[in-house]
Amino acid sequence: MSSSYFDNDAAPWTELGEGIRRKIVGHTPELMSVLVQFDKGAVGTQHAHDAHDQIAYVISGSFEAEVAGAKRVLRVGDAFVAPRLHTHGVVALEAGSTLLDQFSPRREDYL
Repeated sequence: MSSSYFDNDAAPWTELGEGIRRKIVGHTPELMSVLVQFDKGAVGTQHAHDAHDQIAYVISGSFEAEVAGAKRVLRVGDAFVAPRLHTHGVVALEAGSTLLDQFSPRREDYL
């Protein structure tokens, strides 16, 4: 990373398609923080990571989340933890629903 600071207003969203976009907040080799914003009804498809632990914290809106087969509605201030190899996914219940995803180690495929 070229800076020790993240300027949200200056950082553009990267469009991922199907109503999902992201901004990388910051990273080190061991940790990465990423904002992920969803349109209402957008789906973060069920998947698992071979090499990454993930914590997803709800910044705005709400989500139906599923982790390892257990579903729950998450609202602002809630989070889910998906250790490596645990299947997880979300569906945004409101427009502009946003997660702060934390990955360890960082996602090299995002750089």
